Amino acid sequence: MSSESRAGRPKASSRETLAEAACELFLEQGYEQTSIADITRRAGVSRSSFFNYFASKGEILWSGLDERIARFESQLGRAGGADATAAVRAGLIALGTDFAPDTLALALGNTRAMGIEEELEREASLRRARIARAVADRLTADGADRLHAEVAAAAYAGAVLAAVDAWAREGAGRTSLSGFLPRALAIAERTGVPEVQRGDVRQLRVVVHAAQFEGALTFYRDVVGMPQQAAFEADGGAHVVILDAGRATLELANTAQVAFIDGVETDGGTSERIRIALEVDDTAGVVERLAAAGAQVEASARLTPWRSMNARLRAPADLQLTVFQELGDD
Repeated sequence: MSSESRAGRPKASSRETLAEAACELFLEQGYEQTSIADITRRAGVSRSSFFNYFASKGEILWSGLDERIARFESQLGRAGGADATAAVRAGLIALGTDFAPDTLALALGNTRAMGIEEELEREASLRRARIARAVADRLTADGADRLHAEVAAAAYAGAVLAAVDAWAREGAGRTSLSGFLPRALAIAERTGVPEVQRGDVRQLRVVVHAAQFEGALTFYRDVVGMPQQAAFEADGGAHVVILDAGRATLELANTAQVAFIDGVETDGGTSERIRIALEVDDTAGVVERLAAAGAQVEASARLTPWRSMNARLRAPADLQLTVFQELGDD
């Protein structure tokens, strides 16, 4: 279809115009034989306009799904507290909600005509890897065994791409991706969704007597960054606020271990019988922020033998805090 034949249509965005021109050319002369210059010429836009929307000609095909994968990654990372398997499944099903037929569906339905088999296979593997990484991280964060989580994540990610392929080949204009995704995910789940090993305790909650209540609440909620989950009041001025502190664990250490940790983490300091440890993304930055808000630094940030960055502070409500950042193997 020539650019002249588009006259009289409602004006499309440059993004849509580029995508339409690209698919026309892929069908006419093949994917490999089509250059970005060919696409911009057919679309009637400048080369610089192309790169305002796409990083490569391959991205034209995947941009719609990529936006949804990015949203899935973000939402899954914020879904703390929700059941991991339910959050994963809901997020993946949402990928197909109102997903209109687009350039990817057209390419999948015309792979031979476009000569695009290898390109699609290569690019699909990258999307599978992205989805699998997000799923595996969410499952392990909820306590699943790493091996089981990786296998289940690969099955989930494969199911998504298989559903997209089946939808496109069935006729994306006649069917809905939402009709394929639940079926594909159900098949993936038969491989065995990881069971999180849970005991009888559903939650660890640390209850702290804070005589200076409002100041402590402001510090832990607003400065440390623990979102407020609930608040309750009772007769006599009783007031309690529950803050979300992420995943909870109980670390039990014998006397020798406590002495060892004190030697690593401080310059002669001693641990109290109960010490609160908070995992963060940037120990140095958090320590600076907490100190500015009134916490006393008992031991500055330092690298431990197991590659975490630890610091110790005295915080409101007379709590002894360890702030730690896991640095990994790199």
